[in-house]
Amino acid sequence: MKETLVSRAYEVARERYAEVGIDTERVLSQLQDFHLSMHCWQADDVIGFEVQAGSLSGGIQTTGNYPGRARNIDELRQDILAAKRLIPGTHRLNLHEIYGDFQGKAVDRDQVDASYFQSWIEWGRENDTKLDFNSTSFSHPKSGNLTLANPDEGIRRFWIEHTRRCRDIANAMGEAQQDPCIMNLWVHDGCKDQSVCHSLYRSLLKQSLDEIFAKPQPMMKDCIEGKVFGIGLESFTVGSHDFYTAYAAKNNKILTIDTGHYHPTESPADKVSAVLPFVPELMLHVSRPVRWDSDHVTLMDDPTLELFQEIVRAGATERVHYGLDYFDASINRIGAYVTGSRAAQRCMTRALLEPASSIARLEVEGKGFQALATLEECKSMPWSAVYDEFCLRNDVPVGLDFIPEVEKYEREVTSKR
Repeated sequence: MKETLVSRAYEVARERYAEVGIDTERVLSQLQDFHLSMHCWQADDVIGFEVQAGSLSGGIQTTGNYPGRARNIDELRQDILAAKRLIPGTHRLNLHEIYGDFQGKAVDRDQVDASYFQSWIEWGRENDTKLDFNSTSFSHPKSGNLTLANPDEGIRRFWIEHTRRCRDIANAMGEAQQDPCIMNLWVHDGCKDQSVCHSLYRSLLKQSLDEIFAKPQPMMKDCIEGKVFGIGLESFTVGSHDFYTAYAAKNNKILTIDTGHYHPTESPADKVSAVLPFVPELMLHVSRPVRWDSDHVTLMDDPTLELFQEIVRAGATERVHYGLDYFDASINRIGAYVTGSRAAQRCMTRALLEPASSIARLEVEGKGFQALATLEECKSMPWSAVYDEFCLRNDVPVGLDFIPEVEKYEREVTSKR
């Protein structure tokens, strides 16, 4: 019965959108090629599998203690697959270095290599999941306030070596999956209070990056990510947005836009058209800041919708990589995965269904009220029927039907941990 209702609603939506020049079948095809990079750290609260793992540091904080956290690599993989079964389409998995398959061995971060991720490569192949990667500078005895920008040469060299090795690992992943692995580089480096050494720290960070990126890695792509501030490092951030935007433009690197890493009044969406003329591609880390970089579960809110609309309007869907980056330990973690992922997909659905070229033509012709009226009408068009059809064609629950599936998994799996 529900399938019939969904199909009937879709046929009406298809006709409505055809009236404004949008082919919903083409949109459904585009959605099938829209691959999220799911973040592994939602399932275990950013703890990872290092033998010597300690508490979170480096401006990162997870709040909540909802039962059922993944405690080991097998549980993490099980949870990720459980979430993927409820999200339409095919998606990637984004790993931090601390999620290696260390098998009880103490491996410091300047000694890690691709062998500790071979089982992940095999898992990805078996589960039709391509991998992305991140170096991990936080939650380590040598993290402190400064890593790649540290004046202590020994500490700085430790983190340079760690990041070089992470690029080697990412390249090995890319070679194995025959698709470039996207590796993000973010370090928390900064100062809690006033500093007179801004120039020194940024000079050191640039030197470190130049060394790290010196080796060509053909099957991986480098992303660099800035931030306003981190917890405990509120006064100064070495890798600010200005720093990384300039570095990316000069060195042909991918710039990462994390939606939680801006001032509350800034629009991440506006960054898209501002930087794309100067960088090859963009990486998104989509989360939901509430007053600060609090990494709440992604919703189809105005800032997220505007971000995806701007990408589509700029004709840049093929130049953007779509990662998620939130970690909520206060609610069911699988439910958080699915809710946030489907929200991002809904934003892309609405963006692809917008008759952007027609609205742009009205705007250029000076027909202001017509453009505004069309934009307003788009808000009430039956876009949700198109997304429901996308779910139906991918054989995943439509609407709220995924909730009983998450609850069943909790009863049978996560509640027993």
